[in-house]
Amino acid sequence: MKPITVIICAPLLFLITANRCLSDDWGSWRGPTSNGISTETNVPTEWSKDKNVAWRVELPGPAGATPVVWDDQIFLTTVDGTSLLLMCFGADGKEQWRREIGKGNKEARGDEGNSASPSPITDGKHVWSFMGTGALACFTVSGEPVWQADLQQRYGKFDIAFGMSATPVLHDGRLFVQLIHGDGEPTTQEAIVVAIDAVSGEHVWKVERVTGAAKENEHSYASPMLYDFGDHTFLITHGADYTVAYALEDGSEIWRLGGLNPQGTSYHPTLRFVASPAAAEGIVVCPTAKNGPVFAVAPDRKGDLTDSDAILWVRDQHTPDVPSPLIHDDLVYLCRENGMLLVLDRKTGEEVYMERTHSHRHRASPVFANGHLYLTARDGKTTVVKAGRDFKIVAQNDMDETMSASPVISNGTIYLRTFDALWAIRND
Repeated sequence: MKPITVIICAPLLFLITANRCLSDDWGSWRGPTSNGISTETNVPTEWSKDKNVAWRVELPGPAGATPVVWDDQIFLTTVDGTSLLLMCFGADGKEQWRREIGKGNKEARGDEGNSASPSPITDGKHVWSFMGTGALACFTVSGEPVWQADLQQRYGKFDIAFGMSATPVLHDGRLFVQLIHGDGEPTTQEAIVVAIDAVSGEHVWKVERVTGAAKENEHSYASPMLYDFGDHTFLITHGADYTVAYALEDGSEIWRLGGLNPQGTSYHPTLRFVASPAAAEGIVVCPTAKNGPVFAVAPDRKGDLTDSDAILWVRDQHTPDVPSPLIHDDLVYLCRENGMLLVLDRKTGEEVYMERTHSHRHRASPVFANGHLYLTARDGKTTVVKAGRDFKIVAQNDMDETMSASPVISNGTIYLRTFDALWAIRND
């Protein structure tokens, strides 16, 4: 019998390849390039509980961790009573597997968070899950255990008021974790940054992150970010009054930015950082907290950037307290916790506009796709705003379920994780 030969014509092959290239895997909580930006175009702007809903699946417990997606698998962390879980769903909404990472869930500030607050990370081969208890685990995407470690046993007990919530960064076979905490006294600050081999779980390096921060400011709820543009690739950490950049190879400090909460008689004792920095080519935007300032710095510098010409601009107030900034084209978008959208010129920091979207708590970070911003509030309403210099609300979509996770966009689907369920939103 002759073998069967399948011939795919060039145009069809091009179409298949092009469609795959236009789809984004969303392997970390801020997306494929760690900046909240999707390149996909077939993305819904309107939906409701009965419009453009592909499926909805109930979850065993609440959490604010953003899911991650690779190909046709969705991974998320959650709680089930006292159990801390990593779960995997297919793009059809069917659960594929769940694994218990540990026990001992603790709620933070009522409904603001719990021990499953950090988001998972995946590269399509493995998936990693970090919990506020210090449990860090690696599985294959089929759910087979690879390794597990307790970072409190390895690096010391966490001392942080509302729980460790930083999501690790994955790059070039290593996980980078910022553990910024302490007992409120600057002489005993316990902040460190560590690198861990992603496949073996072995320790690679650890550096102390000394800043002199005191009181509640020793505790950071922000996540580290990767700057990866041009010839510069490094880790950005945020908290304890400073933004600090580290070399990925050995953890050596590249630069640090102070002035976010100047020490002295006007020192703010509770200016803890929750919003993470944002990066684009040639700029890093550093938020603070509680209506404080926003700094933009040039990333290609070394040493102490405080009061230097590396500072591109400063906005003296109106920082987002929880949502992270988003940079796209020539604009910086800041979604404040009260639903005000502040847009600044990327080069000068001058205000383009500040308008109200939806008057409710905003905890999720904004996401960009196909010329639109997606801003999600705690009451489950997502406001879709036209990107650009003119303010225009395109749609407001209400799921009527509590939500603090950021939207995820992958393969033409918006995944919304509420406290009750995981939703898949697709154009009909």
